[in-house]
Amino acid sequence: MLTDIEIAQGCNMKPIVDIAKGIGIDYEDIEQYGHYKAKVSENLFKKVENNPDGKLILVTAINPTPAGEGKTTISVGLQQAMGRLGKKSIVALREPSLGPVFGIKGGAAGGGYSQVVPMEDINLHFTGDMHAITSANNLLCAVIDNHMQQGNELRIDQRRILFKRCMDMNDRALRNIIVGLGGKINGVPREDGFQITVASEIMAILCLAKDLDDLKSRFEKILVAYDLDGNPVYAKQLGVCGSMVALMKDALKPNLVQTLEGNPAFIHGGPFANIAHGCNSVRATRLALKLGDYCITEAGFGSDLGAEKFFDIKCRFANLKPSCVVVVATIRALKYNGGVPKAELSTENLEALKEGSINLVTHIENMRKFGVPVVVAINKFYTDTQAEIEYIQQLCESLNVKVSLAEVFAKGGEGGIDLANKVLETIQDEPSNFAPIYDDKLSIMEKLNVIAREIYRADGVNFTKQAEKSIAEIERIGMDKIPVCVAKTQYSLSDDPSKLGRPKNFTITVRDVKLSAGAGFIVALTGDVMTMPGLGKKPTAMVIDCDNNGNITGLF
Repeated sequence: MLTDIEIAQGCNMKPIVDIAKGIGIDYEDIEQYGHYKAKVSENLFKKVENNPDGKLILVTAINPTPAGEGKTTISVGLQQAMGRLGKKSIVALREPSLGPVFGIKGGAAGGGYSQVVPMEDINLHFTGDMHAITSANNLLCAVIDNHMQQGNELRIDQRRILFKRCMDMNDRALRNIIVGLGGKINGVPREDGFQITVASEIMAILCLAKDLDDLKSRFEKILVAYDLDGNPVYAKQLGVCGSMVALMKDALKPNLVQTLEGNPAFIHGGPFANIAHGCNSVRATRLALKLGDYCITEAGFGSDLGAEKFFDIKCRFANLKPSCVVVVATIRALKYNGGVPKAELSTENLEALKEGSINLVTHIENMRKFGVPVVVAINKFYTDTQAEIEYIQQLCESLNVKVSLAEVFAKGGEGGIDLANKVLETIQDEPSNFAPIYDDKLSIMEKLNVIAREIYRADGVNFTKQAEKSIAEIERIGMDKIPVCVAKTQYSLSDDPSKLGRPKNFTITVRDVKLSAGAGFIVALTGDVMTMPGLGKKPTAMVIDCDNNGNITGLF
């Protein structure tokens, strides 16, 4: 049996100019990075702005488990199936972060015969977007410290600097650091820290910016610190936003690649969904909608994180109206939710399946609260038994939800034909009445309570004294009437990763709140979720290798 990377390396890719031509992009509107990947030009956005929008399909999932779910695999397989049905569709996905690639997850470009390629490039440095984001972020950090060193005209309070450095790697040792040691020549000593690049506000801004002017405007609004009198200090006051835009000029352009079956794919931006808003860029999604009849995109982790943020943040800002939601699940993952240990998931267990299926039911109910029709995709494993499959089919039928047994991992587009047809039927037969789940003019606490009660099914929210203090500060400077982005464990509907299924009788604890004024949302930190992950005992980095011919192995 071939590994994902072996399947990807055996693919006969089409020249990227042919992929572009197939969706109406002229040669002069692509900027090639080798033969098989490219960025699109700024001029292309002007050319297509009057094109009608296609239909938007969001792929989300149940809460992730060690058993695996496969959102990206389903997203790619669904698009390949659409292509086999003669539909003009484009998939828009996030860029993988090097943190998970070298950490516990491995590659993030799909799996089996439903992948985007060139897989190694996409998973590693790709077109340099992550490095540009890191550089722009750290330039601002360097200027903050330099400003204090050079006289501190803005009277920045070194104890109240909010903007952190970043790097695109899991490194827990950098979560909390001291900078400026070694005497006066080396700067002002202070506490600092790193977060992973995909959790940085620069990444969030990239994924929400409309164009270069909007990018610069958002950079200028970044709240970097407070001064000695308690007044906010914004990035604009440091005079470096123009340089940050210069670093990000190319990174703002979406990346064009292809699937294993030669279908077009935009891969651009990659904010984490448990600690950021978990969606690819607005620009890539918008472009896919203008160039295709259908845009298939995904939101990270379970629908309680990625999909909620997709609807309440991305769709709100970009005026997007999704036509359908695909909720991905596996029978193995549902049995895990029902209490079956990972080692025993291959054994039929209908009782555990019934117990764990409440997690799927909850995600279906949650998506319907946004007024969008739902289709369930069961990502098929060879260990699934007929009795287990029939139970899920009957469950979905009782909920009046179409369900498809997708075999895209093993069969590519052919294994997703039934799913594609059911998605198309749903879009045709069930109108979408999409609306965000809360009014962003509510108070911060009210918005968080709506999400906690309606999506997580919590009894309410507990706010620590630090969170209350931070909320009061945000209200004081008049930045509270914007969406909220909850940083929460992905493994549970609650903020406790050990509580599977649909937990009951719990509250969400918000330990702190941060303002991302440039991105336009407020981040609420719950539980013990970290914005800089750490590596596991045996990270994937220990098995990845590269031979003398440049062939990479071990990448999933």
